[in-house]
Amino acid sequence: MDNTRGLARGTGLPWAGGEYELLRHQVRRFVEKEIKPHADRWEEDGFIPRPVLRRMGELGFLGIQYPAEYGGAGMDVVASTVFAEELGRSTYGGVAIATLVHTDMASVHVFHQGTKAQRARWMPGIITGEVITAVAITEADAGSDVKAIRTRARRDGSDYVLDGEKLYITNGVYADLYCVAAKTDPSAGSHGISMFLVEKGTPGLKVARALDKHGWRCSDTAELVFEGCRIPAENMLGMEGQGFYSIMGNFQNERLVLAAMAIGAAQAAIDMTLAWVRTRRAFGGVLWDMQAIRERLAMLSTKVEAGRQFLYATAWRMAAGEDCMRDVSMVKAFCGELANEVMYSCVQFHGAMGFMRESPIERMARDARVLSIGGGATEVMLDVIASLS
Repeated sequence: MDNTRGLARGTGLPWAGGEYELLRHQVRRFVEKEIKPHADRWEEDGFIPRPVLRRMGELGFLGIQYPAEYGGAGMDVVASTVFAEELGRSTYGGVAIATLVHTDMASVHVFHQGTKAQRARWMPGIITGEVITAVAITEADAGSDVKAIRTRARRDGSDYVLDGEKLYITNGVYADLYCVAAKTDPSAGSHGISMFLVEKGTPGLKVARALDKHGWRCSDTAELVFEGCRIPAENMLGMEGQGFYSIMGNFQNERLVLAAMAIGAAQAAIDMTLAWVRTRRAFGGVLWDMQAIRERLAMLSTKVEAGRQFLYATAWRMAAGEDCMRDVSMVKAFCGELANEVMYSCVQFHGAMGFMRESPIERMARDARVLSIGGGATEVMLDVIASLS
């Protein structure tokens, strides 16, 4: 009897059938055929080849929530959750985050705050993968505290001039289009932040350096510098002074897909570890024979399934238009911490092999660490939960 079968799950939820499961299977096939065989090289190179992203665009993965008029699939946040979970299951967190930043964290500003002309110009290329996006908010002294940014945008005739620095920007090296947060009125607090579109190659925009990361090695991350970066006033996204609310409004979608990515990674780690402990011989048997190991994996599997149920229940409510800030914060905090808990035990059960760079679980453990930091650290999420309780 196969006693591990019940622990290796993650194939879907009762309410997420039909088109969602078709999407799940399509993404899983893509991961198996076009990501896993090549991603070790991408980890060494520090970036994902552009043809891979364009192939995702051809398959419709980069426009899941965008309408058909721009070439999108017109689906909802449940579909994006499925997509993010399957990318998380790929075992390559860098592939997942580079893609999700483009689909769910950067290009959303163009779609939701952009003018009709801005959307017409940029959205088709964003959806096909011809135009890759990044969102430049974080600075050395401003992460989750968006109001603390110092980058300045001053009006000069028919232009704005940007000056400042941005740090830890995913897709920062290779992006074609940046959605940049800057203060247009430093005395106005949250009402003084605006968003701007800045194209790659604009004079005054410089990639100061590519950053060397602990994990997510195949996603490029950069420090950006804006020095007298002049852009037309029509490159503003939305209304002046409304950038903070644009950023806050998208945090719920961003945090949900990060939680989905974490659940996918955690499930993949459990599946991988189950295969290992069933064959790794020790003390006259295999590791699976040891009660402590079986029970620990059973409890972790239980937690992952609970997280998945909470994740999709929240996604379903968001898709129905409910305000789910408290639940999204809970999901993000829980799943980010859970992914790290799972990776710790899975590395432990792999023994010395889990410490070797040739082992996928070693890479996954490094990739998972930032899941409790990026997109809103666990401590920030818990404070949000407390404030809404």
